[in-house]
Amino acid sequence: MNRTPVSSSNLASIGYDAESLILEVEFNNGRVYQYFEVPQGIYDELMSSSSKGSYMNSVIKKQFRCSPC
Repeated sequence: MNRTPVSSSNLASIGYDAESLILEVEFNNGRVYQYFEVPQGIYDELMSSSSKGSYMNSVIKKQFRCSPC
């Protein structure tokens, strides 16, 4: 999956596959996580968020299963 580099103190890049609803997040420590069944709207909100790390913590980590977690 192609990921887009982002400006964040916690996140390095973010990718999304609309067909499989998989959100892929690379953290600044190099770890990559995939979050499953993430709607397009959540991805859009994440990408437009002024604080992507805060959005990850408050919305995505609490609502979606991931691997590895």
